Amino acid sequence: MAAAYKLDKVFLTQEEIERRADEIGKEISRDYAGKEVTLIGILTGSVMWMAQVMKSIEVDTSIDFLSVSSYGAGTKSSGVVKIYKDLNRSATGKHVIIVEDIVDSGVTLDYLLNYLSGQNPASIKVCSMLDKPTGRRMKLEADYVGFEVPGVFLVGYGLDVDQRFRNLPYIASVAVE
Repeated sequence: MAAAYKLDKVFLTQEEIERRADEIGKEISRDYAGKEVTLIGILTGSVMWMAQVMKSIEVDTSIDFLSVSSYGAGTKSSGVVKIYKDLNRSATGKHVIIVEDIVDSGVTLDYLLNYLSGQNPASIKVCSMLDKPTGRRMKLEADYVGFEVPGVFLVGYGLDVDQRFRNLPYIASVAVE
């Protein structure tokens, strides 16, 4: 029988998320002044965050997407990363910023950094809406972090549990019923 999930506590409001995304977009603009960046959104969770950050980036920007997962329908990483959709264009020679919804175990991000590094980008950085260092299994850090969060399971603003709650305009914890 599938678990039932119920929203528990709001962690971040839409206004807080949008304000931080604006700050990061401006920081990316300063860091990449005079250069073009390629944002690579990790589907599906990063879509809302990436769109919000992009609004404040003032340098030439292209976008692409990868669909990968190490979670499946669960709330814990399986440790096995699968690519479901690859890039439409090579990252070779580009200033790449991987855009993630959350860095938790780091398993997926570590895999992506190695995978994209193999394409010889000019540079590669990571922009994550959320950072959950208590769940980290790999030694890595994002370059642009929206918020550090505690070791609870969060949904909303693109984050899901079994494909539910992605559409929430805020981030909340869930309780299992």
